[in-house]
Amino acid sequence: MNYWEYHIRCTEDIAEILLAFLSDSPFTPFAEDDSGIKAYMPQSGDTDEQQADQLLEELAGQFEFEWEKVVVPAQNWNALWESNFTPVVVDGFCGVRAEFHAPLENVQHELVIQPKMAFGSGHHETTWMCMKAMEQLPIQNTHLYDYGCGTGILAILASRLGAQSIEAVDIEEEAWRNTEENATRNGVANVEAYCGTLDDVRGAAFDGILANINRNVILASLPRLQELLKPGAWLLISGFILDDESILLDAAKENQLHHQQTWKKGNWLCMRFNK
Repeated sequence: MNYWEYHIRCTEDIAEILLAFLSDSPFTPFAEDDSGIKAYMPQSGDTDEQQADQLLEELAGQFEFEWEKVVVPAQNWNALWESNFTPVVVDGFCGVRAEFHAPLENVQHELVIQPKMAFGSGHHETTWMCMKAMEQLPIQNTHLYDYGCGTGILAILASRLGAQSIEAVDIEEEAWRNTEENATRNGVANVEAYCGTLDDVRGAAFDGILANINRNVILASLPRLQELLKPGAWLLISGFILDDESILLDAAKENQLHHQQTWKKGNWLCMRFNK
């Protein structure tokens, strides 16, 4: 299948704001460069393409940026995506690389993934912060739920940190399949990945939940996520910008979730709550 590549030219500050809007849109993952953002979606000819174009036109009326789209032939897709993938290091705690990179040095935990069209390569500020936060979370011997697993990075890292089991779900079929592949690639056998939503959750009374998605999905999911946690358990959320901070804090309080800590990187936030 061919893909559309949307090249959005903007400043770094505008790029962070746009990524928040685009995260809940028909686009598949994004790549950031010095000129702005590159967003992708299959060239299917369905209503998603019209919605994507309309969304960008609406956002162009609110923020200063220019955009254009070009077709990326299917046979060039993997080479293009891999060329945008560089190793990610979260201080000395962990690092993420592809198989075609040299081993990383001076990190406690090295994760190896095959870069595909699944959000969560570690490059985005939200994934980076979640990995950073996990260094401080009580994960040893826990049963966890990774809601919106993407490439499976957070689930795999949780396994490396001693989690007993991790249930990982994503609404995108390619994402959960990539999670399974990457778990095998990293010698991790205690991640149960599948395609679905919160309605399909198989476990209960989790010791912790990882939810790196976007503001709207998290807000809609908070009541159910709270139910899935056992008393005293933790919830780590990310995928929203600084302007959303008060909205998330209020919603969490309404759901008997107590704020513990906030991480900030660029214009993005990551928060920990306890039930």
